[in-house]
Amino acid sequence: MTTLSTRPRPRSRTWPSLRQGRRGLLYLALLGGGLIWLYPFLWALGSSLKSTDGFFSGGLNPIPSEFHWSNYSEAWTQADFSRFFVNTVLFAMGTVVVTLLATSMAGYVLARTDFPGKKIWLGLVGVTLFLPHGYTIIPVFDLIQRLHLLNTLWSVIIVQSAGGMVFGTFLFMGYFTTIDRGLEDAARVDGASFHQIFWRIMLPLSGPMLATVGLFACITAWNSFFIPLVFTLSRPELHTLSVGMFNFIGQNSTAWTLVCAGSVITLLPIVLIFVALQRFFINGLAGAVK
Repeated sequence: MTTLSTRPRPRSRTWPSLRQGRRGLLYLALLGGGLIWLYPFLWALGSSLKSTDGFFSGGLNPIPSEFHWSNYSEAWTQADFSRFFVNTVLFAMGTVVVTLLATSMAGYVLARTDFPGKKIWLGLVGVTLFLPHGYTIIPVFDLIQRLHLLNTLWSVIIVQSAGGMVFGTFLFMGYFTTIDRGLEDAARVDGASFHQIFWRIMLPLSGPMLATVGLFACITAWNSFFIPLVFTLSRPELHTLSVGMFNFIGQNSTAWTLVCAGSVITLLPIVLIFVALQRFFINGLAGAVK
């Protein structure tokens, strides 16, 4: 009498191995894309430590043969980066404050109120996200000039903040819609007004979105070139770091090693800020999308 084996047959490992192979290829592709994305920064970092001869002879090789740390001190003093750094910090901080105040209030109102034609209005406002700054700079320049704010840091802060109003407002509106209305109803029962509910309850609860929109505004303002150049053109002492990079470009020659050193000096603060606030940035975007 024969007995049938009850041991389960080994499962085929074809599909798991294929999935693992595809996952490995995906990781390699992402790693290669990340290296391509980071290469310009790595090249600028390496070139900032090269000599002038090493810069031209090294080509695309980011590794310097000799480290010239004096390029950073020379770039800082030659381009008057100390003044430009202060201007950039004031410009970025002012833009963040104005953007957060305006977009948080507008986003809360749009999230909690309804009015006729709201969807149409939101669609028309959303179209302005796709308008390049170059097409609207002339009327904005004329308005700033009529307000007697031209060639001041206030003009740069106002124009830069206005450019990020729509995007920040939409983010706050999406975030506030995810918050339970029961908190507001309870506050109204206790006698809180619409403004008190916003300042004392809703705004403190929007910490991740405040960090997200503030980081967006800070990065955009710190890296902005066109707006600070146009609105402080006749006052070089008000230029920011990105505009001050032009001091390394001469009529007949350009100090490329100092350009690279200045680029690293300009990028390093904003990279550190992003690394410190990336957790709030991700949480804020996740809340807005939800």
